[in-house]
Amino acid sequence: MANDLETQVWEALKTVRYPGMSRDIVSFGFVRQAVVSGDRAEVVLEMSTHNPEAAEAVRCETEREVLALEGIARAEVRLQVRSPPATAQRAVARDAALIPSVEHVVAVASGKGGVGKSTVAANLAVRLGQLGHRVGLLDADIYGPSVPIMFGIDGQPRVVDNRMQPFERHGVKLMSLGFIVALDTPVIWRGPMVMRAIEQMLGDVDWGALDYLIVDLPPGTGDAQLTLTQKVPLSGAVIVSTPQDVALIDARKGLAMFRKVNVPVIGIIENMSGFVCPHCGEQTDVFKRGGGARTADVLGCAFLGRIPLDPAIVAGGDDGRPIVVSMPESVYAEAFGVVAQAVVAEVARHTAPKLTIV
Repeated sequence: MANDLETQVWEALKTVRYPGMSRDIVSFGFVRQAVVSGDRAEVVLEMSTHNPEAAEAVRCETEREVLALEGIARAEVRLQVRSPPATAQRAVARDAALIPSVEHVVAVASGKGGVGKSTVAANLAVRLGQLGHRVGLLDADIYGPSVPIMFGIDGQPRVVDNRMQPFERHGVKLMSLGFIVALDTPVIWRGPMVMRAIEQMLGDVDWGALDYLIVDLPPGTGDAQLTLTQKVPLSGAVIVSTPQDVALIDARKGLAMFRKVNVPVIGIIENMSGFVCPHCGEQTDVFKRGGGARTADVLGCAFLGRIPLDPAIVAGGDDGRPIVVSMPESVYAEAFGVVAQAVVAEVARHTAPKLTIV
């Protein structure tokens, strides 16, 4: 009977979600123990959060769900908060880092090119700014910088006291190699030059105080990615992929690379997820659908959301006005809003200082 009740308890726990997230506390790994003795259930939750109210809400909901089970008369739900990961611990020493006034550095990466990574990074940065955060966007895609076009900037940054001043558009501070090198000039650099360029765009730019610095990385797993992980403590990495299997295979490689260098993977974004015909309203899954969510589930990271495929998103990038600016009330802007909020929640979960048993 106890085994049956324990099974029911675990199933009940799968209905409890962390506030603002779509995944349950079991799939997140927040449940450390769930045992039943007679009519008494004991559950131990272990998580990290910068929001003690959210943690307490999870504990209370867990208690309610367990007590609602027939055969359970008493439920003891204990909440524990673990010590922070190494990347978060290193953040306390930012006074000696290249970017001492930046709270969180989030890398946006992809296993291959052509998945819309830069478009996602640009709209994510602007949407975070619209949510009230202080945001910067570093275009570290050395071989194909796109921020100048996506934000409609044609010019070179000012230099004040030997420090480059970032451009600012739509509430986001911007820096890109494309501001310094002509867009039609090929960049043919070996690894050390790439590493030095990224280091300069971090340390020689007057970023000021930021809540988030979004870093748009080149596709793949090369010198730029390794440089970033070595030079600054990353709060985490976001992997952008399209839904089809070929793209997801490469996305897994990118995810594995970040984990190998002890950078937490915040989650996966499924870009180009379905096209809705503007004439008939029928949706076509051009690149399949759901692959990003399945991959996130298999690899044990969060699924941050889906971004639809639509010419308006492309047009916004070409015109220098990201879709969240040009069409702020559209379903596309709403999709980026969902992703931005998920990124904020996941960054907090991965990097927040953790306390003792509450």
